[in-house]
Amino acid sequence: MKDTAKHQGLRNQLAKLLEEKGITDSAVLAAIRKIPRHLFLNSSFEDFAYQDKAFPIAAGQTISQPYTVAYQTQLLQVKKEDKILEIGTGSGYQTAVLVALGAKVYTVERQNELFKITSALLPKLRIQPKHMSFGDGYKGLPNHAPFDSIIVTAGAPIIPKPLMAQLKIGGRLVIPLGEEEQVMTMLIRKNATQFEKHELGEFRFVPLLEDKN
Repeated sequence: MKDTAKHQGLRNQLAKLLEEKGITDSAVLAAIRKIPRHLFLNSSFEDFAYQDKAFPIAAGQTISQPYTVAYQTQLLQVKKEDKILEIGTGSGYQTAVLVALGAKVYTVERQNELFKITSALLPKLRIQPKHMSFGDGYKGLPNHAPFDSIIVTAGAPIIPKPLMAQLKIGGRLVIPLGEEEQVMTMLIRKNATQFEKHELGEFRFVPLLEDKN
């Protein structure tokens, strides 16, 4: 698992591109420069790892476009020691970015094949989320709630109510909402019953699947 000076140079170029596209959070850009994205992809895609594109991974899923990862992360306004719930571990790349920012990451993946791959990969890269689990992201992790913020990395037709309930007052929930195309949506919890909603442009994600049993 090599990470070379060439890879570092490509990451620097990618961070510069994301800055030109409007990512302003210097800590997020530093995390993009730090995390070896090529190690989260099938080796056949390695030459393309630092393009600003999504790529296929196991179980019919994708590793999100770097801009999308940076954009969602920037919306969270991550502070060190923030307790963050991630719905959709996927390749683990988004997890790694959040860990690099000093967050305590609790992450859930519903595709068992992906969960096994990623839970083996992250320790090899010395990336340690606080908690990884295989399960239904719609339910969140009530036993570990409340969370400073919640990030959903798959398109959802609705905002799952359990996730809203697991958000701290003042916390942020960032979720792509919609069926075919999604609108990036941010909820800020104002009090026990009220949320402030922001709609922040169109994106395209794989669907967030709910367990039917």
